[in-house]
Amino acid sequence: MSDTPPVELPRTCLPTWDIDELPDPKPLGINNLAGFIGPGIVMCGIQIGGGEWLFGPAITAKYGGGLMWIATIAIITQVFYNIECGRYALYSGEPVFTGFMRTKPGPSFWIGVTVVLTLGALIPGLSTNAAVLITAMYLGHPPTTDDSLMINSIAYVTLGVVVLPVLLGGKVYNTLQWVMTAKVFIVLGFCLFIGVLFVSPQGWIDVFSGFVKFGNVPVENGAGGEVVVNAFTQFFETGDWPLVAMGNIALLGAFAGYAGGGGLSNSTYSNFVRDKGWGMGSRVGAIPAAIGGRNIRLSHIGKVFPINAENLRRWNGWWKYIITDQVFIWAPGCFMGVALPALMSIEFAESSPLFGTDAAYSQPLIAADGIRNAASLGDIAPLLWLTALFVGLVVFLPSQMAIVDGFSRRWTDIIWSSSTRVRNTMSGGQVRYIYYGILGAYVVWSYIAATIFLTFGDAPTLMVTVIANLNNVALGLTAFHVLWINCTLLPKPLRPRWYSRLGVFYLGLAILVFTARVLPLITEAD
Repeated sequence: MSDTPPVELPRTCLPTWDIDELPDPKPLGINNLAGFIGPGIVMCGIQIGGGEWLFGPAITAKYGGGLMWIATIAIITQVFYNIECGRYALYSGEPVFTGFMRTKPGPSFWIGVTVVLTLGALIPGLSTNAAVLITAMYLGHPPTTDDSLMINSIAYVTLGVVVLPVLLGGKVYNTLQWVMTAKVFIVLGFCLFIGVLFVSPQGWIDVFSGFVKFGNVPVENGAGGEVVVNAFTQFFETGDWPLVAMGNIALLGAFAGYAGGGGLSNSTYSNFVRDKGWGMGSRVGAIPAAIGGRNIRLSHIGKVFPINAENLRRWNGWWKYIITDQVFIWAPGCFMGVALPALMSIEFAESSPLFGTDAAYSQPLIAADGIRNAASLGDIAPLLWLTALFVGLVVFLPSQMAIVDGFSRRWTDIIWSSSTRVRNTMSGGQVRYIYYGILGAYVVWSYIAATIFLTFGDAPTLMVTVIANLNNVALGLTAFHVLWINCTLLPKPLRPRWYSRLGVFYLGLAILVFTARVLPLITEAD
């Protein structure tokens, strides 16, 4: 093009991007739903898991809706994070972890950092919680410690079963999109059904008003329990800040770590943007499935486009995809994913004999047991009990599958792009060998990790709590790295605006402050 200036690409620690033209996006609208709906709903399906189904209900059962504002902060700041991950993928056709490998001191250093940040993904917590629900369905009541052999055996089976869907389809992404879309509609549909028909108006008010009660914190009530007070109100009235009760700070940290997404799962948004074929993702390919993906290829290195008037017009069209996907699909889905399970918990948890005991049950099981024992439900209670358990499986198992895929996908992309030997010896269709090799090794490790954690009586809850607080560290550190690559590697017209930089910076800073100031207190308490 005559108006296209010479392309000056930055020197990085990986081979320089190839140059290609940015494809023209189809207009957003009803006629393009198939091309538009994708990464956001996949991410929403993945992330209706630990935070929404485990910690959100646990928070509302203990504190009511007063602490739901934690989810508000987590979700809004993660919107900025996800958008920045999508920005990098739109421009280069690469996931952000490949972008990380491009920065100094080079791939070897960042691979070591990623190993540490990936520790949370090495604990298979969700499939273990699913095993508890399957055992409850079989027994007709919540399992006890006497049923640990059955729970452990089922946990091993579920670890193997969850990986089967990613063997099929043209792209691995296509299978994820189908599974996660079904999951979102099943889970939120059931919770909405329960909420509309069986939850009191006050329950709805408590949960949804909690999203804007910023500054509410738990404090000790002097009688061995806790109450929620507003820190700002107390400061203005007394001049003193309240002393936050630290007994459940790990639970609150886990809720913040899981609400929306957390950890490295958010960075996977860039992988999905590429595999969906948005922006320059359509120029580089995708990871093919083992069965049905013979004609799918993936470039080792991304492709970028020249900055000119026509490509900037096309960029603005693709950018609308990212904004609409995050603001109108992912974020509302996450808010509903937090609120609706909490409604079920706040209405029925107290009807369960397990409520308030020291028994190590996940909150969804307690809420389901409350449904089973709720006198107000009459003859429909047993059916709703089984349905609630089944929906719990729909939550946990696909999310565990996504964790397996996310781990395998992340390391596949890192090896595929950063290894000189792989770039020189493997063709585009052979990326599947790396992906499924890592996936197989991950499943084997998951069995080992499950064996270790299942020696603890409260293994399911312990596993996801540990994962969530490790995820906090990973999300905080990578937030700064995402900003760095987008502010240095991308052309100036495509770099993030000040408000996006501020949102991602706040996310990283807030998480690291929590890690530095609160987690040591937890360690001392233990």
